[in-house]
Amino acid sequence: MKDKLPEILDFFEAAGYETSCHATKKAGDASIAAAYAADRGFDLIIAAGGDGTLYEVVNGLAEKDYRPPVGIIPAGTTNDFARAIGLPVKNILKACEMIVKGTPIPIDIGKINDRYFINIAGGGALTDLTYEVPSKLKTIMGQLAYYVKGIEKLPFIRPSRVRIETESRIIDEEIMLFLIANSNSVGGMEKLAPFANLSDGKFDCLILRKTTLPEFLRIATHVIKGDHIKDPDVLYFQTSRLRATASTKVLLNLDGELGGELPMEFTALHKHIQVIMPENR
Repeated sequence: MKDKLPEILDFFEAAGYETSCHATKKAGDASIAAAYAADRGFDLIIAAGGDGTLYEVVNGLAEKDYRPPVGIIPAGTTNDFARAIGLPVKNILKACEMIVKGTPIPIDIGKINDRYFINIAGGGALTDLTYEVPSKLKTIMGQLAYYVKGIEKLPFIRPSRVRIETESRIIDEEIMLFLIANSNSVGGMEKLAPFANLSDGKFDCLILRKTTLPEFLRIATHVIKGDHIKDPDVLYFQTSRLRATASTKVLLNLDGELGGELPMEFTALHKHIQVIMPENR
């Protein structure tokens, strides 16, 4: 990415933008830079990195009165959100071109207590795979890396007793994980939430009940086609608001980053941020 930076800046200068570049060095830097750009009325913010960088940019913008459109240059490992909107994840300059030619579209984001996410929130023992799969392995194997790690961990995982309340249902049972998705692309798997819509004002929620290894393998084989949502050990529903509590410590994953622990309330903020979408998406 660094070796492409002069070319990237030249590209946007040629497209008519006066550019300013901010290098992130530690957690929270991208949030500070995004907030600074919003306060000074920038026309466009570009998040160059992976889902974690985009997560920070969203958190820097979410509470601002003026929120510039966000363009994305995928330069992370899984780049889930970039995949969801059809950006090329191995061609940085092509992504730049798609930003310039694309259209700002208002999309939903999720709010959890005082934090925000753009793609996915998850909890339960299996969500730890996001942290445990090495970046190099994810780059080489993609979604298969998560399956391999899941199979390795499953015999040692203890399910969590979680209570999830929405306007229309209450779920209170032992589960392996719950996912609250805004897009269809999660953990390198592009059909984990097959009906997700970025602008419908609703989360797509997926809960994996307590399972054995054979049951997990059966479900995993169905994920590629999106047929897992028909499995009796999977609960799949949509909602704009929910509350999750647990009897034991359950950590939360927000766009691949550690996001605290339950209890938490989740709210979908309808069309809250503009993202530059590719033409003919």
